[in-house]
Amino acid sequence: MTTEQHETRHGRPPGERHPWHRFVALGDSYTEGIGDPEPRSIGGLRGWADRAAEELAAGQHDFAYANLAVRGMVLHEIIDGQLAPALELNPDLIAMSGGGNDIVFHRGDPDKLAERMDKAVCQLAETGATVMLFAAPDWGNTPVLGQTRGKLAIFNEHLHTIGRHYQSVMVDLWCLPALHDARMWDRDRLHLSPLGHHVVAVATLDALAVPHALKPLQPRPVPSHGWTQARAEDLIWARQYFVPWVLRRLRPQAGETLVPKRPLPGPVFGLGRGGLDPGVADSHDVA
Repeated sequence: MTTEQHETRHGRPPGERHPWHRFVALGDSYTEGIGDPEPRSIGGLRGWADRAAEELAAGQHDFAYANLAVRGMVLHEIIDGQLAPALELNPDLIAMSGGGNDIVFHRGDPDKLAERMDKAVCQLAETGATVMLFAAPDWGNTPVLGQTRGKLAIFNEHLHTIGRHYQSVMVDLWCLPALHDARMWDRDRLHLSPLGHHVVAVATLDALAVPHALKPLQPRPVPSHGWTQARAEDLIWARQYFVPWVLRRLRPQAGETLVPKRPLPGPVFGLGRGGLDPGVADSHDVA
């Protein structure tokens, strides 16, 4: 969808930086911002959605942003628990992401997931809001996760079809070369690192055709002892990170209830437009 189409759809005159004033993000840990800790951000996480919202808010005095994403949720939980609250917030820009947990951890059927996603996107699109969808990244070279590559590719094709049908904005992470770099990923290899969240924020803003101040990153090379070095390290990762992560980071502890970090739309105050905060890139350059 072009910038001109956005402007026409929302009745905004040409020349305005962008037409949106209320952005709501739905999803799981990817959208919540796991892998991008930031004590100064609401909920202690920043993430690609916060980073994109910071740029969208620049020059828009009445811009507001809500993030309803909750880590560990499968697609039906996102739809059942987040769709109605999102619609009540009357957004004009909606990010909808989900289905990855179904495929990676629950052997979900990509065709059935696509049917659910289609119905959800239909509801969102009927409001007149601009809907963004996200094709999953390619984990083909990652042990365990790489086994789901075929299903993720099928689901991505469904998402592209859904996006075309409802004139959604597609952010295609599968075709994003930067995400093939190990430095873009958290130690668990499933979540984006701060660098990765930055790259996805750039891709999101570019897909929306919104001018922004984010700059491409040039992180330092991975040391020779990085986590991609040997198969033995792959096995260590699977034992020490992957399985414990499922138990620790996706599942709430006894008596704990996971809630959205930004349930209500509010103003966005950037942590420094133009790139990552000083020191963030350096602190995550090593494995």
